[in-house]
Amino acid sequence: MRKSFGAKPMIYPMPVLIIGTFDNDGTPDAMNAAWGGISEEKEISICISEDHKTTKNLLETGCFTVSIPTVENTVAADYVGIASGNDTKDKIKKAGWTYEKSELINAPVFNELPFTLECKLISYDKDSCRLVGEILNVTADEKILTDGKIDLQKFKPITYDPANHDYVALGEKVGKAFSDGLRLK
Repeated sequence: MRKSFGAKPMIYPMPVLIIGTFDNDGTPDAMNAAWGGISEEKEISICISEDHKTTKNLLETGCFTVSIPTVENTVAADYVGIASGNDTKDKIKKAGWTYEKSELINAPVFNELPFTLECKLISYDKDSCRLVGEILNVTADEKILTDGKIDLQKFKPITYDPANHDYVALGEKVGKAFSDGLRLK
């Protein structure tokens, strides 16, 4: 027996995406977005409405960062999703985050978030709220690497559970991609 939920914005795991921008005065902003993912080899698509300060900033600057929060940053990640940059000027400071300007684009890289995509705006559709960015670079703090590769046991990224409104940690390895299925071939 299966239960029908109807048409809902649900997929598992759903990433928690922190979008970072600078406004025209150089003030950093960040927002929490859940509806997004990789849509091409070097492309990310995210659904964000035009009334966000972050949206206004990235439309002006033409660039943004996308970071994945960790277990340790769950509270701050949720905070930047519920506090609006339109009326909370010291949002990043209140979140306890520090930042550096990306070397490639005019957008912040948050030091406390160990994984970041540096993106250039490709398009934004106000009607569908679809933001599309070109991924110019991926950076990862060495503290989440093992043998030069991202290690989920060290990274401890969180995902969003849309049915229960919970954040859930990822990390347990259960198989090897492009390998385990060969046993059935």
